Amino acid sequence: MDYKYLTAPCGIDCFNCPGYLAKDNLELRKNLAKRMNIPEEQAFCEGCRVEEGVIKFIGNIWQCGTYLCAKEKGIHTCAECGAEFPCDRLHPYADKAAIVPHNTKIFNLCLIRKMGLEEWAKEKAGKVKMDYYQKKLTVCAP
Repeated sequence: MDYKYLTAPCGIDCFNCPGYLAKDNLELRKNLAKRMNIPEEQAFCEGCRVEEGVIKFIGNIWQCGTYLCAKEKGIHTCAECGAEFPCDRLHPYADKAAIVPHNTKIFNLCLIRKMGLEEWAKEKAGKVKMDYYQKKLTVCAP
């Protein structure tokens, strides 16, 4: 698995994304197609870098600004951006929150900075996504 190539510039782990996994999993592809009301042959993604930031299966017809920015700066992920990180391109928005967990991007990028991309990909990326969907926020009493 090429974790580096399959990590989007914004920190989304394509290698754990149902859209990417549906490429080789016909049952998952059928489920995605039904849930998203799109044809089965369109219900998958090759990953951000292969798709060049245009993720058509979630309805995007434009190129992602974060992808273009990273490409222009010659960096692999936003974690490499230096003092400009994080910027408004990484701001979470609710319009695609059910499909793409945008609010995990900053957390993933911080972990990539701290752990390195390979270690994050192997040890933490899947857990971040699992925790996002399955765990509850824990608030400590003062």
